[in-house]
Amino acid sequence: MTEKKSAVFDPTSTGLESQSGRLRRKMEEAPLFPIGILGLIGAVGYGAYSYRNRGNMSTSVYLMQLRVSAQSAVVVCLTVGIGYSLFKDFILPKMEKRSEN
Repeated sequence: MTEKKSAVFDPTSTGLESQSGRLRRKMEEAPLFPIGILGLIGAVGYGAYSYRNRGNMSTSVYLMQLRVSAQSAVVVCLTVGIGYSLFKDFILPKMEKRSEN
């Protein structure tokens, strides 16, 4: 016996999804995604501006400080994301149960 395939069209499986459609889907799946993209653009812009106006600081010292700042930003973003996920998965359902009773 042969199985019938589903009649539902999934553009992601065929590669026909547009870039804007993919971005919209990612934003729905992960609401912190656009915040991360904006943070990346801001950090790159700040790094480029600061590099041009670094004064007497050597390039290696500047790049080391920029690397530490970038790593700190990643740790903060991961912590906020994990905290949001934990809140959404564990605390919010308990609050909803209490409000129903």
